[in-house]
Amino acid sequence: MIHTPTHPSSQAHRSRDPLAAVAVSAAPIVLEGRYRLLLGALVRLRRSRRGRWAVGVTYGVLAVALAALAARHFATSSWPLSRGNPSLLLASGVLLLLAQALKAFGWARLFTPKERPTPLALAAGNGGAAVVGVVLPGRFDDAARIAVVRRYPGCPAGVRALALSLVMLGLIDSAALAPLAFVGVVLPGAEIGVRIGLAAVTIAGVVAAAVVVALPHLAASRRALRFRLGRWLSPRTTSLRRASEAWALVSACWLVRAVAVFLLLGTLGLGFSLQLALLFLCAGAAGAALPIGPAGAATQVGAGAAALIASGTGASQALAVAISVGALGVLTGAATLLFAVAWRTGMSLLTQIQPHTR
Repeated sequence: MIHTPTHPSSQAHRSRDPLAAVAVSAAPIVLEGRYRLLLGALVRLRRSRRGRWAVGVTYGVLAVALAALAARHFATSSWPLSRGNPSLLLASGVLLLLAQALKAFGWARLFTPKERPTPLALAAGNGGAAVVGVVLPGRFDDAARIAVVRRYPGCPAGVRALALSLVMLGLIDSAALAPLAFVGVVLPGAEIGVRIGLAAVTIAGVVAAAVVVALPHLAASRRALRFRLGRWLSPRTTSLRRASEAWALVSACWLVRAVAVFLLLGTLGLGFSLQLALLFLCAGAAGAALPIGPAGAATQVGAGAAALIASGTGASQALAVAISVGALGVLTGAATLLFAVAWRTGMSLLTQIQPHTR
């Protein structure tokens, strides 16, 4: 065999570039292709001075434009949350925080016991994704989840395991949304367009559930074990029992979110409509599932506003309500992230103080 020497400077450069190392380590995993492409794009942007300037200028202009539009809109009309009932707004915020915890516990069930991060680390990842989703394009929030959880102290999972868990979490999310969407379909009084949209979410959830059920059998097959990917994937594939536990927790998360949206829509002037709350929730989830787009939070807000408009709500009121719901979601995500960081910092300080007090 001919050994081709590698220049030591290139090896040193790769070792000094953590993004490149992450991209190379994630490369063999086909199921995480979108994350691998995203990390590769980040590496190329980091090495390109023009690319960094272009991204910075583009997002600077976009942020200023969005801030100007928001200021212009709310200079003539009050912030929708200011018109809501304080008790209902507080209850909705508490429910969204509970949903964050349930989502973290459900996500934790998708890891093997040896690679499972703590639920607090996963909650911090979800909170960081909510904050990053305000300014960065769609799918960058998943990169933020991986970065936050991976850097959280004591995380035993690698980038590959985290990316695989996010793929599984997306499938579980779709499967958990299916029953809620089906309830929206069968409830009376909905327009045909609304029913078609909810039916599409229901069908997508059934397909996702079928993939989750079939994946362990496919990964354990002899044909899959012939390949390196199959040998790596087989012990890490979520079993049917753990997938069922994750589905139950994530379903509870979506149910709590549905109640929170139900209260928010009612107190913001659209009426207490369960069907409208389910439609808004499913539209936001479908918008978040897009492979790429504008800022993740903006995509969900736009999808939710479009769903409200399709149901007969005025465009201005629909946009204001969608922005308010999205803002409350970002605030609860930021609160979750700050709590996780504060808790970990306090525990570290307590550990350092205890030896000196003995």
